[in-house]
Amino acid sequence: MLAATIYKLLKFYLEGYTFGSHEISILIFGNIAAFVVAILAIRSFISYLTSHGFKIFGYYRIAVGILILTLYWLGIDFKIV
Repeated sequence: MLAATIYKLLKFYLEGYTFGSHEISILIFGNIAAFVVAILAIRSFISYLTSHGFKIFGYYRIAVGILILTLYWLGIDFKIV
């Protein structure tokens, strides 16, 4: 996220735009909020995995694989972006 933020800021600056303290404070707040949410999501995901394991994800992958193969077999054209 840090590299993406730096890249976006550099691109923004090179296009001739300027940003002040208000924009920087919003950017800092957004990055802190994203970091906290990411930590909570990872912590809850690891907690779920330790109590339930990967079994549900195996079923999910099999179901999605069957769905994709069925759509392909039916000739439905779709693109994954």
